[in-house]
Amino acid sequence: MGGRVYSFSRIKKKLGLEPLPGTDLFTTVLTYDDGQAEDEENSLPHMDGFQSKLPPGILPHGLPQVKEVQPAVTQEEKQKEQEKLKEVRELSEEEKQMLMISEEFKRFIDRSSRIVERALAESVNIYTDYTGTMDGEDGMDDKSHQCLWLNRQFFDERWSRNRCVTAIDWSPQFPELLVASYNNNDDTPHDPDGVCLVWNTKFKKSTPEFIFHCQSPVMSTTFARFHPNLILGGTYSGQVVLWDNRVQKRVPIQRTPLSAAAHTHPVYCLQVVGTQNAHNLISVSTDGKLCSWSLDMLSQPQEMLELQNKQSKQIAVTQLAFPHGDVNNFVVGSEDGTVYSACRHGTRAGVTEMYEGHMGPITGVDAHAVPGGIDFSHLFLSSSVDWTIKLWSMKENKPLYSFEHNSDYVYDVAWSPSHPAVFAAVDDSGKLDLWNLNQDTEIPAASITIDGSPALNRVSWSSNGMHITVGDDSGKIWVYDVAEHIVHPRMDEWDKFLFCQQEFKNNKADEEFDKLNISSGPPSLSSMTSLPSAR
Repeated sequence: MGGRVYSFSRIKKKLGLEPLPGTDLFTTVLTYDDGQAEDEENSLPHMDGFQSKLPPGILPHGLPQVKEVQPAVTQEEKQKEQEKLKEVRELSEEEKQMLMISEEFKRFIDRSSRIVERALAESVNIYTDYTGTMDGEDGMDDKSHQCLWLNRQFFDERWSRNRCVTAIDWSPQFPELLVASYNNNDDTPHDPDGVCLVWNTKFKKSTPEFIFHCQSPVMSTTFARFHPNLILGGTYSGQVVLWDNRVQKRVPIQRTPLSAAAHTHPVYCLQVVGTQNAHNLISVSTDGKLCSWSLDMLSQPQEMLELQNKQSKQIAVTQLAFPHGDVNNFVVGSEDGTVYSACRHGTRAGVTEMYEGHMGPITGVDAHAVPGGIDFSHLFLSSSVDWTIKLWSMKENKPLYSFEHNSDYVYDVAWSPSHPAVFAAVDDSGKLDLWNLNQDTEIPAASITIDGSPALNRVSWSSNGMHITVGDDSGKIWVYDVAEHIVHPRMDEWDKFLFCQQEFKNNKADEEFDKLNISSGPPSLSSMTSLPSAR
């Protein structure tokens, strides 16, 4: 048997008992499982509790106990079992090749490599001081007055070097993911012209989460809002392409046709509008067409709208923005420097209003998107190569205000998704400006110049407003953290911005009145004598 054997003669010494006359009680053998690993004192744990209560020579009730014993295994048998485990059949070269090309093996390698890479890239600062007394000189480095801090930078030597960042979008399902589209790299003519990279801000790894490409430069990109695995791209050739991260392919799984039925010029803007059960992809191009697509079928657009100005000339659209919660009305920026409002359906389908004020092509348009007790959805911003940013209302065809702080081309502008009076802008000199209209309308609340002063082409906010991302003309993406008071504004910020908007209107009315007086000239003597005398 595989257990230890004890006689009651050993137990007798422990309990101080004498054998009963004429019995061989103490010759009874007990066995117990060796896996219990109990010492002699603990082998009968309940005897101590009864020792003082039982008369001499009487054992506690229930003894002796009999338990099952595991069969004994010799050392030789153990060695044989280990040898059997070691005997693994070597796969042939053909079997190895078949295994390596299988979809299951590819998915395993792809998944495992991501996990290992994330683990290796993580680093923890064990010296973090949460009191803040060890930061800066004499513990007085207070960052509460700042609005922006550089968090990290994304760059891939293989796929993003010398490629201009053309668009940035954040995932609505996974807030840590952002997708960026890139132009072609003239130094690598054998590589695909268009690239889309998905970056992960949650982990410290420096490589893209997903890599997609196509044969035409990608001018715009967006996550398919209600499909977390799908990514859309608008190309220079006029095609709209669709990638799926569940497929082990880097090329599009769907693409629109190159025909007059769709776009024939570069697609600079893409946006998914609607609800979970009724949504469409909207694309606009410099060919003056707006197309509505179903993601299930990109072979032909469901709707197509011609965007024409008053002279019935096609509008070369460069930018697109839908007001918050609206799927019918929208604004577009054009190459001629004019902003247009339009609607998709109804008797007034097409262009409805013109907003003239810029002196150069429109580079960015963004509609106000912060919900609150006061509706500001009629407001939108536009940026241009004329070095200005303008604030508009869809209710008026003249700008409410013109921001002329920049001294170079302004390439993009974007409202904060959380603060009603805050927006960000980037320009050709490598400067990122953060404006807070409730504080100042002449000078940005924060202004940062990127190292090397590269041209910044795109700016985008994360969905929660905690990060601002900018892309430059050399393929680098910069992620900045935003101060707490910007991310979570006070409730009175909406009232302040309403007052600020009214101030813009009043100042505009005063300027128009002054212009009217100047153009009319000083009053003549005859007109003064003809005026009725004041009583």
